[in-house]
Amino acid sequence: MPVNLSPATKSYLLGDLLSKVSRSFYLTLAVLPASVRTQVGLAYLFARAADTITDTDLIAQSERIVHLKNFQKLFTLDAIDWEIVQSIQASLISHQALPAERILLERLKDCFQAYLECELSDRIRINDLMTTLTKGMEMDLELFQGSTAENIISLETQEDLNRYTYYVAGCVGEYWTNLMCAHLSSLNKWDMEQMSNIGISFGKGLQLTNIVKDVAKDLNRGRCYIPTSLLKTAGLSPNDLLQPQSWKSFQPILNTLIQQAAEYLDQGWEYTTAIPRSEVRLRLSCMWPILLGGETLKLVRNSPNVLNPNCQIKITRSCVYKVISLTTISGGSNLIGTIYWKKLYNQLVIA
Repeated sequence: MPVNLSPATKSYLLGDLLSKVSRSFYLTLAVLPASVRTQVGLAYLFARAADTITDTDLIAQSERIVHLKNFQKLFTLDAIDWEIVQSIQASLISHQALPAERILLERLKDCFQAYLECELSDRIRINDLMTTLTKGMEMDLELFQGSTAENIISLETQEDLNRYTYYVAGCVGEYWTNLMCAHLSSLNKWDMEQMSNIGISFGKGLQLTNIVKDVAKDLNRGRCYIPTSLLKTAGLSPNDLLQPQSWKSFQPILNTLIQQAAEYLDQGWEYTTAIPRSEVRLRLSCMWPILLGGETLKLVRNSPNVLNPNCQIKITRSCVYKVISLTTISGGSNLIGTIYWKKLYNQLVIA
């Protein structure tokens, strides 16, 4: 039977689990205002658990869909169905090769116990996030059933891509905005609807960055997030992207998507500079993913190996340190950060 947790115990349990599941996210979380860390940490852990369910390839896709729907159901019930939690653990834990994924599933009950200790309004926000986020994961599982490197399945239209990026990332920007406005009095003057819409674009920009960076990796799994309708404008099919000679035809499409991602991130920069200077921690937590996303897009734009599955496109650790140190030392300065971002932006949108 679940027991009440003291705030100190809840904080310790979440911190300990997050440090084991994702050291980088744990460090990012530490920069946030204390009043929102638990809610953001829980949202991350639940999203990561749903992602683990989706990506456990050692069990059938049909079974993963059932577990994902059951996991989603946990956020729509009046009380936690602990039998569902146990069923997910029993079916999936033994199939996890990565220690972080195994530990997360083993301690899923701790996550839900901490969730139950949150304020009702925070639980409702997490519920809304998870029911939307898991729609994108369902879309993944249902659309790409039977996909392989020899049988690539693609999103059909740009509207499909738009919907997918909202489900898996845009809704996170929406959640983030609503949560911050609810807990930080410094944001009282924000128009929450307007800023939520900008937050959606911010999240979609980060997801689109991942999509263009991971084109080759996804193709190897039989998945193509570049819509067929867009590929057809260059006379290409998803399977054509496996051929080196397709690069010249594909590059203009890739650049179009890079520009779209940059424009979304530019809205994210508008979002970031609207945060009061007094909220340095919140500013930094938004600046870092935008600047690192821009650096990633620059690498993708300048790389001739985007379609080569043996070439990983990843910014260097020194680049990460540069972004973090520059923005931290300047205290999240509008001037310094904007100079950096606009320089990146101009390199991404000018042909």
